Amino acid sequence: MDLGINGRVALVTASSKGLGRASALALAEEGCKVVVCARGEEALRATEKELANRTEVLALAEDVTELDAPGRLVAATVERFGTIDILVPNAGGPPPARALEFDDQRLAAALNANLTTSIRLAREALPHMRASRWGRICCITSYAVKQPIPTLALSNVARTGLWAWIKTAAQEVFADGITVNTACPGLHATDRMKALGGGNIDGFGEPTDFGRVVAFLCSQPANFITGTALQVDGGATVGLL
Repeated sequence: MDLGINGRVALVTASSKGLGRASALALAEEGCKVVVCARGEEALRATEKELANRTEVLALAEDVTELDAPGRLVAATVERFGTIDILVPNAGGPPPARALEFDDQRLAAALNANLTTSIRLAREALPHMRASRWGRICCITSYAVKQPIPTLALSNVARTGLWAWIKTAAQEVFADGITVNTACPGLHATDRMKALGGGNIDGFGEPTDFGRVVAFLCSQPANFITGTALQVDGGATVGLL
């Protein structure tokens, strides 16, 4: 299938490893010009090198959770490529905690990383998308937005809040040719999951497959899909909200 995004400009954050990296690679395979960012310089440059074999790439050493980082990233994207068409907000998840185990400081950090940062990115990108009457925003969250995970209360709170914002924002920008969705992964065979599982990743999803789902949600054929939380979790979600 031709996804109709050849030549589009995509910004994918926290994208030197894991699902962010897989999403950037999938978009590059579809012909997008790609901007990636991460805190770790070594992994970022390795991803930049791999992407450069496929497309035009800009790699920026940034911590996307810093207050001014979203503005800098969008500005750098527009300066290099002239616009921004696709935005894939992503950031590392907070540490494990049960619902009554965290204090205000840890809650504020989780909300900043996994809620407010994505909203800041969208706020910076939307004027450019509205100007061109086309845009795709696909946040990477978690299947926890529909089925809270008892040991990940911080993630549950922040990501469910982001899902509520996505559902609201989608209605406001659809008439401008812009869609806003979230891809909700379950367990995937990323380096982090391999380490946490001691190398046992039986039954885990492939990051490359997840990246292709993100690319589809950012595609032209997906132009009537908005305000959707798409589970990519191998059936792990059993409840519905």
